[in-house]
Amino acid sequence: MSQEQEPNQIALTSPDGREARLEELRRLFPDLFDGEGALDEKALRQLMADEVGHVTERFRFEWAGKAQSKRFAFAPSKATLVYDPERSVNADGTRNKTGETLADNTSQNLIIEGDNLEVLKLLQASYFEKVKCIYIDPPYNTGNDFIYPDDFSDSLKAYWQKNGTVKEGIRLRAVGEATGKVHSNWLNMMQARLALARNLLREDGVVFVSIDDHEMHNLRQLLNEVLGEENFLGVVCRATGQTTGQDSGGLGSSFDFLLAYGKDATFDLSGIPLTPKDLKRFENEDDRGKYAYDQMRKTGSNDRREDRPNLFYPVQDPDGGDVLPIAPAGYESTWRFDKKAYDRLLKDNYILWKKTKRGDNEIWWPYVKYYLEGRTKRPSPLWNDLDGNKKAARDLRTLFGGVKVFDFPKPVPMIERCIHIAPNASDDDIIMDFFAGSGATAEAVMKINAQDNGNRKYVLVQVPEFTEEKTEAYKAGYKKISDITFERAKRAGVNIRDEHSSAFVDTGYRALKLTYSHFSQNTFTPASEKTEAENIMALEEHLAAAAQLRLFGEDEFHGVVTEIALKNGFGLFYTLERLDAFTSNAVYRLTGNDKDAILCLDGQLDGATIETLKAHSDEQLIVLKAALDTTKKFELQTAFQDNLWVV
Repeated sequence: MSQEQEPNQIALTSPDGREARLEELRRLFPDLFDGEGALDEKALRQLMADEVGHVTERFRFEWAGKAQSKRFAFAPSKATLVYDPERSVNADGTRNKTGETLADNTSQNLIIEGDNLEVLKLLQASYFEKVKCIYIDPPYNTGNDFIYPDDFSDSLKAYWQKNGTVKEGIRLRAVGEATGKVHSNWLNMMQARLALARNLLREDGVVFVSIDDHEMHNLRQLLNEVLGEENFLGVVCRATGQTTGQDSGGLGSSFDFLLAYGKDATFDLSGIPLTPKDLKRFENEDDRGKYAYDQMRKTGSNDRREDRPNLFYPVQDPDGGDVLPIAPAGYESTWRFDKKAYDRLLKDNYILWKKTKRGDNEIWWPYVKYYLEGRTKRPSPLWNDLDGNKKAARDLRTLFGGVKVFDFPKPVPMIERCIHIAPNASDDDIIMDFFAGSGATAEAVMKINAQDNGNRKYVLVQVPEFTEEKTEAYKAGYKKISDITFERAKRAGVNIRDEHSSAFVDTGYRALKLTYSHFSQNTFTPASEKTEAENIMALEEHLAAAAQLRLFGEDEFHGVVTEIALKNGFGLFYTLERLDAFTSNAVYRLTGNDKDAILCLDGQLDGATIETLKAHSDEQLIVLKAALDTTKKFELQTAFQDNLWVV
């Protein structure tokens, strides 16, 4: 870095998703950009000319506000997340996978109170391509009011900061059917959040979305656009255990649905654990272990000799006779595999011969063994073997001492199954739910961990939506839905520790909440009645005044560090170590997400500190811009070059 250049500016907002997408396009196709780096739409159209020709009609899925919604999704957030120690839980006895008791605030689980759109933006740097499974149960848009009224028309101030009913910086206002845009509002709300969620998925990640038949067809088309139609994994039809809508004049409903999409459909869903009924099949045992068996003849479609001639061949029974794959109906059928595979299985003792009745005769017939160890089964698209909604509601009421705190909670076993069948599912996956509701996903993750000593982590997000004053939840002290989310995770954790006292499971969580940025750049609001030049001048005055005051107090310090870590890829589980070599200023080592930096947020830097810092010139240094006069900036730039960053 030359002395004329300014130091690097540390990120003070979430990543700019729109610029990131353009940068990737620019990297792949530089010829589509003009000399000033702007996208050349004419060149892009010429590239596609052979494919689209002059046809103006094509299949598309459109609704009011779609383009604005997509742009808004990738606009950077100026908000931040702050740690809430009073709500955080890491109760005595919580242990990790190695059996060590965890100290306070070390849980890797997160529950975040705030609007999920802003939170998803803020998680981009820390959780990009790290989440294995996302399960969400969004508002079903039955024509009634719902929360999350994104307003894309005014970019001067984040919509969650605008006037209206505000709690913890979040505006909560329901959008009703009277707007005339019920479907469009719902799709705008979902598109923005799903687009951001996709970025957080691992390449072998999967999304499950609960929905009823009101928006089923629209959601399917939306997911096709956001995640790709080729990545559609299927629709689960889930029995709810009760019939609703019986007074509608049409068919009642006893089901809702789960739409499943992978980020990359080349990764197959995992199997689900065997049930006690399944295990009864494995009643035989040999030196390899317990096994069951199926006949070696192929059954079902394409089972005739003419379908696969190479699979029609004789095998010798224990008496030396030839056996051919003849179906009970008398036609020539096939075996399940060719002769070479049969010889290998026979040698390895996987072929089992048993006597069976064929008409009036008793004949030898071959079967193939398959063993219990490590076996799962392919998930069915019909889930009618799990507890329904009534059981889920009863369980939640019991957990809260008989108080009905939430309408229509989702069954925990259903979410457990989603987690189990995620592609390449392992015991250290990250599970996310950004419509957390009652917190069923937190309970599901902890229960699975308790069963297999896993170390899965959950990330839950819930908007602080008010509960109605007439409800049992409100009367019991739960003024917001997010209060219920936190409390359920806490109570479920206590129960799981009591029921699985030998399990090494993290039943705590770190509580965070969405709030305003600590940095003055993010708190300035342009005035709509002023000209652009007047607003620029007002911003400069605002920043100049703020620079004089930017001496962060002890209470604010950790919030500032968290915002820096969150927006610059150090993550939320960073460590901050004060360095003893510095005596004139408070200097720290910030470490997280496999990166580290030297950090000092003091308003002035002592000369001795500057000299000691030079020994760390091969590391990243983050300091306050206001702490650098011309001389100190020159000294640090000369020593650190591109490793110098300012706030």
